[in-house]
Amino acid sequence: MFRENKDHLQEDLFNNLYTMDSRLVEKLKKSWAAFFYEHIFCKIDENLFAPLYCNDNGRPNFPVNILMGLDLIKEIRGYTDEVLFDEYAYNLQVSYALGLRTLGERYFAPRTLYEFRARLYNYSLEHPEEADLIFAQFEKLTEHFIEVAKLNTLEARMDSTQIMFNIKLAGRLSLAYDVLVNGIKALPEKLLNDTLKLFLKSDYKTQFLYKLKGKDSSSRIQNLIEHCAEILQLVQNYPELKANPAIKLTERFLTEQATFNKEQNRWIAKNNKDISPKSLQSAYDTDATYRKKNGKKHVGYVLNLTETCGDENPVQMVTHYNLAPNTTSDVELLKKVLPELKNKGVKDLYTDGAYYSSEIVEKSKTQGIEIHYTDMTGRKKSNNKFPYNAFEIENKEKILRCPADQEPIRTAFKKKNKILSAHFNRNICEKCPLKENCRVKFQKKSTVIRVSQKTLLTEEARLKFADKEKRQKATSKRAAIEGTNSSLKRAQGLGKLNVRGIVKSNLAVGAKIIAHNFRQLTRFFNGDIREKAKKPLKLNQGIPITI
Repeated sequence: MFRENKDHLQEDLFNNLYTMDSRLVEKLKKSWAAFFYEHIFCKIDENLFAPLYCNDNGRPNFPVNILMGLDLIKEIRGYTDEVLFDEYAYNLQVSYALGLRTLGERYFAPRTLYEFRARLYNYSLEHPEEADLIFAQFEKLTEHFIEVAKLNTLEARMDSTQIMFNIKLAGRLSLAYDVLVNGIKALPEKLLNDTLKLFLKSDYKTQFLYKLKGKDSSSRIQNLIEHCAEILQLVQNYPELKANPAIKLTERFLTEQATFNKEQNRWIAKNNKDISPKSLQSAYDTDATYRKKNGKKHVGYVLNLTETCGDENPVQMVTHYNLAPNTTSDVELLKKVLPELKNKGVKDLYTDGAYYSSEIVEKSKTQGIEIHYTDMTGRKKSNNKFPYNAFEIENKEKILRCPADQEPIRTAFKKKNKILSAHFNRNICEKCPLKENCRVKFQKKSTVIRVSQKTLLTEEARLKFADKEKRQKATSKRAAIEGTNSSLKRAQGLGKLNVRGIVKSNLAVGAKIIAHNFRQLTRFFNGDIREKAKKPLKLNQGIPITI
């Protein structure tokens, strides 16, 4: 049964603090523990987690704010679970951070924390359309952090980064072997023949995978695919076995990695180039995808971050994150988050050219957000032709005049494909001194120009990008988010997660980003970081050296 924990709001008359030296108590109240208690523990909204528990039956739950606080302390302090349990039991700072003023005041078994994590995971699986609870908690805490630090949130920057999960990178042969073995293990022994039983031997994998010549790998892959097809044939008359996750995974692997040849009545392995990047990458994580970016191969997910970037802000905070398969384009990620950025009051967004599309430009305008790009992808405009904006165009729907100030004979706008067209007098165009650089095309009776709204929007963005001062400002504003990505990967372990699956990864990412924002808030309270960095060392500062 769910119950909020408000016991920490009323201190016991006698606790460990009353037996300590007053100077140590004062030091404790100025430590990270007191800071954590005030700005995280007291701000955790336990009611968000009420759906994880029964409303009116059973024993009251162990305090959610303590369990949630422990997971955040683990990320902030870099503890393992084993160290975390010891610190909770014997470290007064950790107890103080969690609203406890006496060591050993509340005991819980490690299983309690693991079950809490399992409840979070299962709830996220059962309610995929709703925001996960960790993300909801992230939003509430970040809102508090921003309010305390008085940060400007009108300006934001965005970037994406590749995230790897807790698996080894498997080649095609190793992947096929793992899928096959998992499928074999799901079968009852009565269905297994001697050939399939051979794959269950512990030393057979080394012999099968590594003691072969390079030219033999194709035949081995074909052999494994045929065994996968054999498994599916064996379970054909067993509906309960067909529903087994391992068997379903075998079926998915087979359809992605091979094609059925009706003439030969067998499955034939596909060529490597014919396999989709969205195909199975690991037998232990069905959500991961493959992507090649900047010449590097990535297996896992893509994390999209939005961060404040106001020049007057002493520190910056991550205000939004989104985890997706790494085959998801930056344009899709931005399109999904635009309404949420509007709700957060963002007016200017700084990002790179990978996020550009004409649809994004239009949608951002309807949301009241101006996007500033640091560069542009795609084909550049022709150097010897006038830009389309040299023509006078009304609302990107009607061409009124050409660069030589001639009005068209007739104009049209097709709403279906959003293409503008205008016909001009051929005789006038033939004598025009701007003819060589004009975009009109000569026909028998007239000259014509056709252009899509998409092209007009792209050109508009390119012309804005051509402004050196604006481009430098956008580049300067966006650049520091690369440092945020680096900090999250190195300080918070975001480079390679210790979990598998996109749902668990999303929960882990949320906790790590909350920890990152807490570090930023700590830096804010330690003083104006930028001003400290500008101040030169005094004569008596530094490390003495011999001359």
